[in-house]
Amino acid sequence: MISSQHMSNTPITTTTGKKVLVSGIKSTGRPHIGNYFGAMKQYVEMQHEYDTRIFIADLHSLTSVQNGSELAQATLDLAIDYIAIGLDPEKVTIFKQSDLPEVTELGWIFNCITTMPYLMRAHSFKDAEAKNKEINVGVFDYPMLMAADILIHNADIVPVGKDQKQHVEFARDTAEKFNRIFRGDGKSCEPENALFKLPDVHIIESVETVPGIDGQKMSKSYNNHIPLFSTDEELKKLVMSIVTDSNGGKPMNVYNMHKLFRDETYLEKLYTKNEGKYKILKEALLEDMIAFIKPLREKREQIAKDPDKVRNILARNGALMREKTHALMYEVRKATGLIV
Repeated sequence: MISSQHMSNTPITTTTGKKVLVSGIKSTGRPHIGNYFGAMKQYVEMQHEYDTRIFIADLHSLTSVQNGSELAQATLDLAIDYIAIGLDPEKVTIFKQSDLPEVTELGWIFNCITTMPYLMRAHSFKDAEAKNKEINVGVFDYPMLMAADILIHNADIVPVGKDQKQHVEFARDTAEKFNRIFRGDGKSCEPENALFKLPDVHIIESVETVPGIDGQKMSKSYNNHIPLFSTDEELKKLVMSIVTDSNGGKPMNVYNMHKLFRDETYLEKLYTKNEGKYKILKEALLEDMIAFIKPLREKREQIAKDPDKVRNILARNGALMREKTHALMYEVRKATGLIV
């Protein structure tokens, strides 16, 4: 880590004139179509408009993945996945969370101004507690590391699924509290003195919840997901197993998934024409899913042939992110008294 004694307080000029977008995903398994339509698709669509910084949350992953070789491979796989879905590595900064150690430093600083009752409000903690799990400190402290992930970039916008909105709310609370304590009078902080921005959350309402094959929210933990890079054979098995009702009308579980891939005007005609014909409708969904997924899978297979190229992209971008956050971390250390 760069020593504060050797750091200049001269800001590094890295601005692109664009607002900063930050988001990330844990490397705890391969993405499914819920991940794609709920979050990853947004990154592709927004990459030209924003200074887009997408991190692979390998530090967060340690709360559940505690096998070194497994985590390393999952991180590499996820980087390949991101490029395969259309993120341009020349325009989007894809990097490993752990390659920016200042994130954990900032997370610790945030810990020191955060109370335990506040963290006990976190959905991740409540979910684990409700399941009577023995909760590790990483799970409990997850929101503060996430706040650091966002605020170290002074992000303007954070695209997330609806169920992750709280992470951005925690980041906003933490930014406000830091500004008030260290850049204000303890009660308030004038905007011109604020060190951290309050990031905005971005949610696409139409796809805020992607259904799984059982009709519930698609999730690996529910084992109801469809992997994003599935083979045609895997897709057929999964699509034909989608749970349907028995009233003879429109099979909503099939329809709700189908509308991710087709215009609803087209689907209304298709489902009206084939009312009650579940097999035909599932086959139509399967055909559209294969047409969408096959090109992504083939592109991924090509990228995966040169893993060292992807490793080099991650290493280069990790160094770039340290450079881009250098000046802000100097100001954080200065404000908190860590520079003497």
